[in-house]
Order: sequence, then structure tokens, then C-alpha cells
Amino acid sequence: MTDRRTVARRLATTVGVVAVLALGVGSIQAAAAWTASSAPLTVAPISVATLNANLADEHARSEALTVQLRELDARSRDLELALVAANAQIAQDTGHAADLEDQLDAAGKKLAKLETAIAKAKKALAARTAAAAAVSKTSTSQSSGSSHHEDDHDDEHEDEHEDEHEDDHD
Repeated sequence: MTDRRTVARRLATTVGVVAVLALGVGSIQAAAAWTASSAPLTVAPISVATLNANLADEHARSEALTVQLRELDARSRDLELALVAANAQIAQDTGHAADLEDQLDAAGKKLAKLETAIAKAKKALAARTAAAAAVSKTSTSQSSGSSHHEDDHDDEHEDEHEDEHEDDHD
């Protein structure tokens, strides 16, 4: 009996499995039919010719974008070269500005020396004018001492001119 039971059990299991598989296949077919009936295909699919036309349009657009990218790349290289040239010009102008600053400083120092020399010359001129006025007053009162006094005055002028020339050479 055990053999019969085993065979019966195996047979029952096999029949159960086949029944479950049949039920599953039936459920899938019923669901497919139900879905197809509730959402009918009213819009026709895109034709192959339309797909080829769209593909050609996209290919042309891609080529146009590639050309634009090349142009932008060339422009960016031109801008890069212009930037390098501008930076070089800035560096050159900076060096030139530094040279001009140095020249301005030197000119300022020369101007200060010239102003000092002018101030000394003005003082010397004022002293000469005062001495000349004093000489003219004394020459009217003393005619014999005036010739001797003018010689002393000429010596003073020569000393002042030598001092001015030494300052200019410094």
C-alpha cells in the first residue's frame, strides 16, 4: 500500500501543479484581454519614413552645432591671444610707468636744486643791489675810496658765481 499511496500522492501533486499552471495562464490571458479592451490603440505608431526624416533633421542639427562649436573654439583662441597681448602690453606699460616715475623723481630733485640756486641768486642779487646802493651813497660822499671799493665788490661777484657753478654740478 505504501507504493500506491506514494503513487497517488505523486499523481495528486502533479495534477495540482498542472491545475495551478493552467489557472495562471488563464489569469494572464484574462488580464491581457481586459487591458486591451480598456485601452484601445487609437493613435497609430510613427512610421519608418517619419523616423528617418526625424533622424536626418537631428543629424543636420548636430552638424550645425558642431560647426558652431568650432567657430566658438576659434573665437576663444582669438580672445586668448588678445588677452595674452593685453597682458604683455600692461607689463610693458607698467615698466614704462616705472621709468617715467624715476624720471619724474630725478626732475623733481633737479627742480629742487634749481629752486635752491634761484633762491641763492635772489639773495645774492638783493645783496648786490643793497651793496650797489650803499656804494652809490658812499661814492657821492667819498670820491677817492670808491674805485677801491668797486674792485672789492667785483671780487665778491666772482666768488658768488663760482659757488653757483659748484652747486649746479652737484
